[in-house]
Amino acid sequence: MSSEETPPWRIVPGGVLLFVRARPRARGNAIGGIGHDADGRAVLQLRIAAPPAEGAANAALINLLSTALQVRKRDVSLKSGATGRAKQFRIEGDGAALVARLEALIASCIA
Repeated sequence: MSSEETPPWRIVPGGVLLFVRARPRARGNAIGGIGHDADGRAVLQLRIAAPPAEGAANAALINLLSTALQVRKRDVSLKSGATGRAKQFRIEGDGAALVARLEALIASCIA
């Protein structure tokens, strides 16, 4: 991510709002780095093995994010995009600490 590019998250009171692009039916669950949506906004690309049916993909995304960011599942909530690939999640907690974890995750994807 260049220094001028807007990150795929925004610190909000009590946590972070995270913009995600989901890819269901992948070979496994993984964070794929940063991409861009149709509007050019940065999004965190997430791959999940679950199919996009009956909430399975959303549950898998919540599980992936909670594990990767070391927060409880109940601290991760889907705010928009329940039926699409473009989603917004709210992660409760210390915004600065969550951003540091996100940056470390993205750096490990690039390395």
